[in-house]
Amino acid sequence: MTLVRFLSADGQNVQEVEGAPGESLLDVAQAAGQPLEGTCEGQMACSTCHVIIDPADFPKLPRASEEEEDMLDLAAATTRTSRLACQILLTAQLETLTVRIPPESRNMQGI
Repeated sequence: MTLVRFLSADGQNVQEVEGAPGESLLDVAQAAGQPLEGTCEGQMACSTCHVIIDPADFPKLPRASEEEEDMLDLAAATTRTSRLACQILLTAQLETLTVRIPPESRNMQGI
C-alpha cells in the first residue's frame, strides 16, 4: 500500500489515505473526496485531474509521456512537478506520495 497525503490548495488541510498497487492516483483521490474532476475518466483527454507532486516525491515517479506533457500545457497553475493524476499508477515500491491540489483548474475538453 501507498500512503498518499493530499494537501489542499492553500496547504491548510491534509488528508492521508492508502492506495493499493495498480490503482491510479485519480481513483484514490476521487474515492477520498478530493476535488479532482477527471472529466475524461482517465483517458488523458482533459487536464481536470492536474495535481502538483511534492518535489521530494517527483523523482520517484516515471517520467510523463509526451501526450501527458501536452495535456499539462492546457492546465491552469502548473509547476515543474505537475502531473495528471490519471497517469500515475501506485506501485508496491512507492511507500508515500504527497500531492497538492492546484488552486484552480481548467477543463479544456471540447475546446
